[in-house]
Amino acid sequence: MMEKQIKPKVLVVEDEESISMLLKFNLQSNGFDVVVAHDGVQALKEIEQKTFSCILLDLMIPKIDGVDVCKKTREMKIFTPILMLTAMAEEENKIFGLEIGADDYLTKPFSPKEVIARVKALIRRVDYLTGDQAVEDKKDEKLSVGHITIYPARYEVYVMDQLVDFTPKEFELLLYLVRNKGYVRSRDQLLSSVWDYEFSGDTRIVDVHISRVRDKIEKDSKNPKYIRTIRGLGYKFEEITE
Repeated sequence: MMEKQIKPKVLVVEDEESISMLLKFNLQSNGFDVVVAHDGVQALKEIEQKTFSCILLDLMIPKIDGVDVCKKTREMKIFTPILMLTAMAEEENKIFGLEIGADDYLTKPFSPKEVIARVKALIRRVDYLTGDQAVEDKKDEKLSVGHITIYPARYEVYVMDQLVDFTPKEFELLLYLVRNKGYVRSRDQLLSSVWDYEFSGDTRIVDVHISRVRDKIEKDSKNPKYIRTIRGLGYKFEEITE
């Protein structure tokens, strides 16, 4: 008898009934188990009580808004990938949402096909980082540059011998840059390699995540030594000793 495959569980946080039902239908049609929350209080309760593979989070929801839900989720050290759903007029909140721990965003109106593609990409990258084969492949690996030490199989980053928390996307971005140290990587290359985009995306996602990683690894994030911006090209991780 074949073992029943466990479906990835996705939390949809959306107060507009028509949108939440559309998302639920399309996610279920693509093999996901879906839980829907219509406000921030309900969302946080679900996040605390259940384990999700991905969270779709609308910013403008009742009781507790999406930005605070994202912030509280990361404060609880829950690093489930978060895909924010935003309206065109919410530019400031959109960037702030990325700054406090969201992994990606989509602007309304969006196509269900693109939502599914983004969700699959976010889950696929986490599975790649934490899967049994990946752990086996990296079990003895240790990467050290300056005051930074990374243990890929343990999903740990030490900065000046202190363990620092990273979201999956921050961790993967740092790991990718360190493994490609000395080489310039464009924003589009980073979107493709770290976010697994098979289509063009908003490169501000990269810039915000770079800023977040710098805040965690640099002694002075305003004058970074490790992750340099190469004007007109992208970013380069420098091989330095301290």
